[in-house]
Amino acid sequence: MKLILAIIQPTKLRAVRDALTAIGVDRMTVCDAQGYGRQRGQSATYRGVEYKTNLLRKIALEIFVNDDYLERTVSALEAAARTGSEGNIGDGKIFILPAVEAITIDENVRGPSAI
Repeated sequence: MKLILAIIQPTKLRAVRDALTAIGVDRMTVCDAQGYGRQRGQSATYRGVEYKTNLLRKIALEIFVNDDYLERTVSALEAAARTGSEGNIGDGKIFILPAVEAITIDENVRGPSAI
């Protein structure tokens, strides 16, 4: 079992969700997030005064998958979250972490079948 943590652009959420649903991954947690990477924020002008926004809006997805779904899930995430044909700075990151245990609270099912 693996935990996939994906940080994506908010405008790509629908495309990512549709791509994951198409491969059979229909459970995820979606969180609003703020942060920056290589972009280092962005400058904007408000009433003639320029200011810098240090934190940019992002979406954080938490997806638990069994090992046999890992590669197809990551491939779907990469393809759907990428902007343009080659991608751009700020498209996001994908982190893959080991998941030790999964338990459904209502039925007390443990292990891969709980996902």
